[in-house]
Amino acid sequence: MANSTLDKARKGMPVTVVKLPSGDIKSQLIRLGISEGDTLKCIVRLPGGTIVVKKNRHEIALGFDLAKKIKVILQ
Repeated sequence: MANSTLDKARKGMPVTVVKLPSGDIKSQLIRLGISEGDTLKCIVRLPGGTIVVKKNRHEIALGFDLAKKIKVILQ
């Protein structure tokens, strides 16, 4: 397990969220259901850098720039 950012996750890889960016972005991610300590699974990486993660049965698409700001532990 290594500390990294969400943009480094590969398809099928589970990750644990360690730290979210501060401010309004953090509030928006929490509203989407992503918070520190959550385990997410990268289900697809789209052209242009968009990453789709899954938490329980909820799929969330995140842009590449936002994914670079979310610190995770790659598993």
